[in-house]
Amino acid sequence: MIPFVDLKAQYLSIKDEIDSAVLQLLASTQFVLGNEVKSLEEEFANYCNADYGIAVNTGTSALHLALLAVGIGAGDEVITVPFTFVATTAAICYTGATPVFVDIDPVSYTIDINQIEKAITDHTKAILPVHLYGQPADMEPILEIARRYGLTVIEDAAQAHGAEYKGQRVGSIGDIGCFSFYPGKNLGAYGEGGMAVTNNPEYARTMQMLRDWGQERRYHHVLKGYNYRMDGIQGAILRVKLRYIEAWTEARRAYAANYDQLLAESSLTLPRVMPYSRHVYHVYAVRVPSQQRDALQQSLQEQEIQTGIHYPIPVHLQPAYADLGYKLGDFPHSEAASREVLSLPMYAELTTQAQTQVAKAVITSL
Repeated sequence: MIPFVDLKAQYLSIKDEIDSAVLQLLASTQFVLGNEVKSLEEEFANYCNADYGIAVNTGTSALHLALLAVGIGAGDEVITVPFTFVATTAAICYTGATPVFVDIDPVSYTIDINQIEKAITDHTKAILPVHLYGQPADMEPILEIARRYGLTVIEDAAQAHGAEYKGQRVGSIGDIGCFSFYPGKNLGAYGEGGMAVTNNPEYARTMQMLRDWGQERRYHHVLKGYNYRMDGIQGAILRVKLRYIEAWTEARRAYAANYDQLLAESSLTLPRVMPYSRHVYHVYAVRVPSQQRDALQQSLQEQEIQTGIHYPIPVHLQPAYADLGYKLGDFPHSEAASREVLSLPMYAELTTQAQTQVAKAVITSL
């Protein structure tokens, strides 16, 4: 079996360091927040070239607190994309604001910068671009539009740890950047976790309070907050893994280049790296004509090759968000991608032998 992601292989490669870090954490009894989490915040913010890091329990919580920190609330609108994991939209709804969708660019799969301005209304307060699959959105035009209309920009970087836009790390480009440490991410916890990074001290202070019941100090509740604190054990684990992220990223990029060569003569549409981008390949998503995708996935499964679909139903067509009033046909590029994308095995511990096997199976199955 060639797994889609091999978390066990990654753990075994750093087992001694992980085990030692966990045992030290247990001995410290700093099970919630604590020194390991504080050190992770500093180290991850530094990695992103940001001034502040705010560790939380999930990437969704990071998005939620980021939106609250910039003042998003009931009656406001936030522009984002429907071709993303549902958490992007859910976080906007948690604040009482309304998500306003614009379509993706069909090549990069990130927000179509030419569609943003026409979606702006008097109620628009923020733009929330998603750095999908490990590739940054085209941030320069987004920031220019935001400046012109007085909007804030929150980056959903849940899939883009270490990705760069014109040499600048994602997360530090907009007002706040939000990351997920879900286990399968490029930097994954052994459980749930998330982080917001920012260069704005007031946003940082607000998010620090909001994640811990709105406390300025213990039992002094300045804001109506949440229990979004990171566990100490995840801080300890992530600090170990952060030391390896650049090596793992370069391995992913090398494997993506190898896939590009192996599949160059196939009928697939391969991922395109945009000229402004350092792509970190959270997934390696190819496109298959919609009438062939399910059959290809089934054929690969029968050959013991796991794949994924990210994402089979865009958010505007999910029953949970029918109240937003969108319908089939509103976002044709998002809808086409949802019918055609297929993610092949991609992780730093993948081997070229396994990749060759995957490529041969794909080509013979088409």
